Amino acid sequence: MEPGTLNCFARSRSINRARGFTLIELMMVVAIVGILAAVALPSYQSYAARASFAEVIAAASPARAAVDLCVQSRGAEQCADIPARDGWSASSGVDSVAVSMEEDDFLVTVTPAGTAAGIAVTDTYILLGQAATGSVQWQTHADSGCIDSGLC
Repeated sequence: MEPGTLNCFARSRSINRARGFTLIELMMVVAIVGILAAVALPSYQSYAARASFAEVIAAASPARAAVDLCVQSRGAEQCADIPARDGWSASSGVDSVAVSMEEDDFLVTVTPAGTAAGIAVTDTYILLGQAATGSVQWQTHADSGCIDSGLC
């Protein structure tokens, strides 16, 4: 054996020990990432469903504006023809938009298509418009399906 050979083996063993991570360290990192993912995923899914439901809420705006304009210009009693109008624009995430009238109250009902994750067809968005002196006060109706789902 050459005199420097033994020294070379000793040096290579000390270098090999200092490189890389141990299996325990890697398993701990995987466990921490798994726990963080388990906590974050439900929050993200809820956020994504509420963000998609914003499209349903926005679909009520044209019908709501038409009711507001009619009540301001003609009075609530002269706006009985608004529910008969058809063709309220609906986007791909919305199945239908309908306006109905009960005495001096207006209901704008938006039915989602149910194609987005976390949004069912039963998660309807119903606005109740109560006509007062020349204006309409809007609020989410208690029968809205989105209230139970936490989307509106």
